[in-house]
Amino acid sequence: MAAARPIMTQAVESPPGMPGWVTVARTETLEGMAFLSGAALATLHGVLASSDLPQALLRERLALAAAEACVALSGRPERTADLRDAIHLLRPGDGPGPAGEILQHWRQAVARPISGATLRRALPQMSVERISVWLDAGRGGCPVGQAAGVLEAVLTEAPSTETAALILADAALARALGWTPLVPLLSVHLKSRDLRQTGEALRLACHRAVIAAATDTVRLAADLTRRAARLRAVLPKLRAKGAGEAVTLFLSRDALAPSLALAGILSDRAARRLCERLVELGVVRELTGRDSFRLYGV
Repeated sequence: MAAARPIMTQAVESPPGMPGWVTVARTETLEGMAFLSGAALATLHGVLASSDLPQALLRERLALAAAEACVALSGRPERTADLRDAIHLLRPGDGPGPAGEILQHWRQAVARPISGATLRRALPQMSVERISVWLDAGRGGCPVGQAAGVLEAVLTEAPSTETAALILADAALARALGWTPLVPLLSVHLKSRDLRQTGEALRLACHRAVIAAATDTVRLAADLTRRAARLRAVLPKLRAKGAGEAVTLFLSRDALAPSLALAGILSDRAARRLCERLVELGVVRELTGRDSFRLYGV
């Protein structure tokens, strides 16, 4: 097979990186940590404003990371590959299992602008009224402090609802920052011992988690911006009808199963051939390493 030709892309401005002093500074005071997390969030805010960034894809990748962290908190063994299979190979009428449900909650939370209805869809076991009460528990103070307040309120009243508490905490953080939809940040770097803290100790843990998560997200955003530019650049080379719709899906979904996700756009055979072509061009990856039931993603 001939080697794929290099993909020529239009110049895409790289998002700003996280200032080095944010990640290397050492402080354990609440004021110092609040300053550093504020600087990290300000940098991330600028990155999220980029028109070249595939926003929905970024949120899906972050939702996957958040779900994996929540699954680990629950003591279950499933990790990234298992979670992808549970959701992206799910057929109508089938259930995703407990771990897959956690990923479903996060994906629904990030899919639409923050509202009572969006959070109710993500957390169907909770009423809109209960969600509103918990979100109001975090009002006042800096954005990270508001998120910590929500986290503490939910876990005090319902200690076993870590996933719901983290979704609502991230919703409070996003709301305070003027972000819509929700951007998962807190869950990946908060440990189980952190979730048992209260007051200032919990706020410190949340500031540390936000600094680490914002740094990781800035790096991920830069990578996805480059990958998205390469994928958009090959679109004129794709002859399959529906290729444009398929590329749009790739830029908004963490992973796609050709026969399921592209049904209605392309035939089963055409969908598989398109995915293989995109892999040959170096703009899409096969994510499973399997010969069957394959998943593809940017």
